[in-house]
Amino acid sequence: MSENTHPHLGGATGIGSMPGADAREAAKTVTGSLEDFPFLAELPARGPGADMIGRTAGMLVDLYARVEPSGWRFGDRPGRDTKRARSWLGEDLDALEEFTQEYEGPLKVQAVGPWTLATALELKNGEAALSDAGACRDLAGSLAEGLRLHLDEVRRRVPGARVVLQLDEPSLTAVLRGQVKSASGYRTHRAVDRQIVEATLRDVVGVHPDGPVVVHSCAPDVPFALLRRAGVAGVSFDFSLLTERDDDAIGEAVEGGTRLFAGVVPGADGPLSDPAGSVMGVRTLWRRLGLRPGLLADAVTVTPACGLAGASPDYARRALAHCVRAARSLADNPE
Repeated sequence: MSENTHPHLGGATGIGSMPGADAREAAKTVTGSLEDFPFLAELPARGPGADMIGRTAGMLVDLYARVEPSGWRFGDRPGRDTKRARSWLGEDLDALEEFTQEYEGPLKVQAVGPWTLATALELKNGEAALSDAGACRDLAGSLAEGLRLHLDEVRRRVPGARVVLQLDEPSLTAVLRGQVKSASGYRTHRAVDRQIVEATLRDVVGVHPDGPVVVHSCAPDVPFALLRRAGVAGVSFDFSLLTERDDDAIGEAVEGGTRLFAGVVPGADGPLSDPAGSVMGVRTLWRRLGLRPGLLADAVTVTPACGLAGASPDYARRALAHCVRAARSLADNPE
């Protein structure tokens, strides 16, 4: 395998969410800590519409959702929740643009993927869109169109950036296994056929033909092989949830050129080990799989295990800086 099949991305980045409600403060922290691979911060503490579901719902084309006591539900027209989501996204883009003047390099933006969105958005009858195959198709089409517009906007604002799209799919495994609960909570929705799941993901991944698409899930049992077949360039996951059952899938992914976004730094406040200690598990995995140490820095981007919305601002800043140092340790001492 050639060294160049891995999309060349920075050694460290964040997942998406950050603490606080100040867009400029978040953009300044992210761009200051991650000079080689910044991302567009999400600030869910601002309230509904700044959460990942609301933000992505605000990107949909010709579909609108509003907040109900049970969660986000489709409505007939854009209401104040949609407007608020769009306005916050605009603020975040303004802040990012301000702190990425002259920036050239990878830049990550995040949105919720089609299957997690289908579990989180309710139809008018109160059931998840997941319960209706037609609704899932419409939702994926609307999302693809919205992402196309969003990516154009990001490229316009940060022309030197190589935009990386991250699709957040924490519910993907539950969708595949029929573990998503119905509105009553007494039953679960039927498992969706793997080929339909894969084809839908492939369509959404296809909106970004020029840039890498990464799928993030901080749930156990990430379906690495399915994601690779759907065309993703990278998979982002909580490293602590891997088991030896995942070994084969990970080995094949790395050898096939898929980049691993290894979540090794805790997402909530706590002591940080030394940077080399944080990536010790990654080195151990490499040895266990018999992969070449020289591939490590090319194949792995170091991240926090999940979003940092629940962390203190000080910890969030330190965690991102720690990811950068841990990535450097992998590059300098791959053995």
